[in-house]
Order: sequence, then C-alpha cells, then structure tokens
Amino acid sequence: MSMTVSTVLFALGILSLASTAVESEANSPVPISCATSGADFTDETALVECPSDCPLWQFSVFGSGVYASVSSICGSAIHRGVISTAGGPVRIQKLSGQENYLSSYGHGIKSQTLSRWISSFSVSRAQTIPIDVSGQPKATALPNSAKKTVKKNLKKANSGNKDCKVDIAFLLDGSYNIGRRRFNLQKNFISKLALMLGIGPEGPHLGIVQVSENPKTEFYLKNFTQPKDVVFAIKEVAFRGGNTNTGKALRHTAETFFTPENGARRGFPRVAVMFVDGWPSDDIEEAATVARESGINVFLVSVAKPLPEELGMVQDRGFVQKAVCKDNNSFSYNMPSWFSTTKFVKPLAQRLCAEEQMLCSKSCFNSVNIAFLIDGSSSVGDSNFRLVLDFIANIVDAFDISNIGSKIGAVQFTYDQKKEIGFHDYTTKEDTLAAVRGIRYMSGGTATGEAISYTVSNLYNPLKRGTNRNFIVIITDGQSYDEIRGPAVSAQKEGITVYSVGVAWAPMEDLKAMASEPKESHAFFTKEFTGLHQFVQPIIKGICRDFTAPH
Repeated sequence: MSMTVSTVLFALGILSLASTAVESEANSPVPISCATSGADFTDETALVECPSDCPLWQFSVFGSGVYASVSSICGSAIHRGVISTAGGPVRIQKLSGQENYLSSYGHGIKSQTLSRWISSFSVSRAQTIPIDVSGQPKATALPNSAKKTVKKNLKKANSGNKDCKVDIAFLLDGSYNIGRRRFNLQKNFISKLALMLGIGPEGPHLGIVQVSENPKTEFYLKNFTQPKDVVFAIKEVAFRGGNTNTGKALRHTAETFFTPENGARRGFPRVAVMFVDGWPSDDIEEAATVARESGINVFLVSVAKPLPEELGMVQDRGFVQKAVCKDNNSFSYNMPSWFSTTKFVKPLAQRLCAEEQMLCSKSCFNSVNIAFLIDGSSSVGDSNFRLVLDFIANIVDAFDISNIGSKIGAVQFTYDQKKEIGFHDYTTKEDTLAAVRGIRYMSGGTATGEAISYTVSNLYNPLKRGTNRNFIVIITDGQSYDEIRGPAVSAQKEGITVYSVGVAWAPMEDLKAMASEPKESHAFFTKEFTGLHQFVQPIIKGICRDFTAPH
C-alpha cells in the first residue's frame, strides 16, 4: 500500500512539473512597443512586456476597463493601473466589440470616447512566477520556443508607404449642402484615397475634421495608423449638417490639429485637404492665411461647381485660389460629382505624396543642407577645438533635421581632409549633435581651398538634387597655404552660399574672398575662440534670409 501511494505521489509530481513547464512556455512575455494595439494580436489571451518611459501623450486609448482594440495596450495598462510608466508584463484578454466606449482619466492618461468598434480587450496584472511541486517559487529561464510560439500569433503590422511621409487632415464637407447620400459617397472616396496613399506607421498618417456649422475633429493623426482601422473610423463618422463653414474649420485645423500631442511628426509636411461640395458659406481667405503661415499645405477638392444660376449665391467666386497653398493648379482639384470617382483616387494621391511640391511647409529650418568646414590645424589646439564644436552645435540645434528635412555635414581639414559627417549619416537632431560633439581634433597644417573643393565633391555632388538650399560655413583661425578664392567661387556657382568665420590670425581679406555677397553679412571675425558664440544668431538669421532670397 505504501509503495502504491509513493508511486502515485511520484507520478503526480512529474505531471505537476510537466504542467509547470508548459505554463512557463505559455507565460513567456512578448516584448511590444508603446504603440502596439490590441488589434495586433490574434490569440484570445496573451502575455506581453511593455517598455519603460513611453511618453503618455503619445498613447491612443479608447474606453475605460474595456478598451477598443485599436487602443495602445501599454497605454491602456497604465490607464487601468496595471503597470506604471516603468513598464512591465501585462496580460490581455480579447473581447467582442461593443458600443459607447467611455472616456475617463486614470494615472496620467485621459482615454477617449468611441461610439462603436469591431473588437475589444481588457488588461490585467500578469502572474508569471512558476511554482514547483513543493509550492516554493522557482526561477525558470524563459524558453526561446515559447517566445517564438507566441510571436507567431502577433500580426505583422503594415508599415505604410515610406515614399509618402506626410501628415494629412481631411476636411470632410458635412453640411446640408452635400446631404446624407453624397456625404456617404464622400466617405467612400476618402477611404479609397487612404488605401491608395498607403497609410502606416512609417508612411502617411491622417485624421478627419468635419466641416459643418461648427467644426468637429473626428479623429487625430495619432489615433489610427493601420489602413483597416482608418477605413472603419471613416465609416463611423456621422453626418452633422449645418452651413458649409469651411473657413472656420480650416482655422480650427490650423490652430489645434497639427500638434505633437495629436500625433504631428517633426519634419513631415503638413497637409490640409478640404472637400467642398458647391461653395463655402463663410470667408476662407483669412483662415487660409493662418494655415499657410503655420506651414500647412492647403489643398482644395471642389465637387459640383456652382451652376450659372447659382453664382449669385456664392460669397466669393475666387475662394479656390484664395484657399490653396499656391495658385499653380498643383493644390486644387475638381471632380464633377461624387459618382464614378474611382478614377480620381490615384491622381489625387500622387499629388498629396509629391513632397517636392509642399511649398507652404518648407522653411529655412527644415529645408537646408549645411556643411561645416572645421579647421583642425595645430594652431587651434584641443580646448579651442571644443569651443568650435560647441559653436557648431548651437547653430545645428536651431534646425529641424530629418530624412526629409534639413541635413548637416562636416569636414575637418588640415593639409588633408576628413569627412566627419555625411548628409545622410544622421536623420535626427539628437544623433547629429552627438556626432558633432564627438569629432576628434586632428592637428596639422591649413589648406582651406582644398577643403572647399573636397566638400563640394564629397558632400554635395553625391547628394540627390532636391529643393533644399545649400550652405557652407567655414571656421578657421589662420591663413590658408593654398588658393581659396577660386574654390569658393566655384562652390557659389554650384548654388552653395558660403559663410566664413575667422578667429585669431585669420586675415579678413581671406574671409571676404571666400564669403558670398554681400560680404559684410557673410564674413565674421573674432580675436578669441570664446567670442564665437556671438555669431550663432547672426548666421542662423542669415541662412533664413538667404533661404527666402531668389536664387
């Protein structure tokens, strides 16, 4: 009898251990990003690991307790109090869709309301410590096979059209002028347009503002970044009615829509596409000016132009020309009606993705290429070289650096030249500043002319021709051993504006010989390296002045 009991207990122990091992595999947390949503998982339940320090304003959370599947998992978990901003494991449970997701404030996050969604989820604290037969906690390494098994059930998200990096606000006509039937046709057209654009995290983002008596933001750029979610959200937009107050809606969009908190991305062109069925009820010119001054590219899609007998009711017959970013036919589009509009989807998408035409969003801060030529000769010395790098970093800090924005390059020169930073090496300001401050002092002679020629050949010639303005800023502390005027003039003939900054023994005539016209505003001199800081703002302002000048 004792033998039988021992055998049974031994078998139960083996079964318990086996069960623990299986549970361990199932409970292996899958690392996710701050933006991963409940819709990205297909399993009924899953264990995930949220990262630390997710910015709270980036989260999109819809609901309270039960969250729409388009919500951020980590944002929902923080909102619910399951984890803190330090991150950690979270268990999610898939639920069916529901109506009337409620808004509430919790742990620094304000969730949003949503009238209806196709699926939901809940979040709870994860219990991941396996227990051995004795009932004591046991440390168990997470097997790779478990992570692979769970990860297989994580849907691969659509990254989007990387050749169309724009942030778009669609201003839907929701007035009585369009009516419910054509309003729904308008939504169908915009859904097709969203799919054609290639919505995705790394591609275009869009949001919706409805134009009516008073404007209403239906959803922001940050709320939906997957095509199916965007299409569903557009479908859920309800008709409001009222006058066609397009000017009022455009001003609302310019003042509230394109903010970092609402998902606007730094360095990305900002586009407002207004759909007008007929004509606006209010004045649009003043609002368009506000939008343009905010760097927003205003497109206007007019549908069903007024009939001759209706022209008397149109407040401003030139509203299209006054609304758009630039009256060159690139920013306006006409469709005869809301019927048979499929053929217009692709041409309009191509216009919205034509980054080089985004005139209103271009400024001296996001549309320049600046190459710094840094004197690394023996007379400079290491401590002064650090002051030069600080001077450069202070200039760089003023510009919006991105893969589609401003670009920074750097060449250090003695008798030789060294490309320290190429224009495509870094696409964020933070990385560029770190690279500038990390440049090591070379020491040697001074050949400024050769350095100018080297920069044009090795930084600017390989650069894909675009609409960015090109600049060279030369910093030197002495007289060059080679000819400087010829290389500087050649660079200027290539469309490069040259600034020269001299310190200590740099001859003023050499600085002026290299600088662009007018010499007085492009050549600077100080006796001490500590005096470089006084030229930071004049050079930044000078670049902006040159940017707007004809060339």
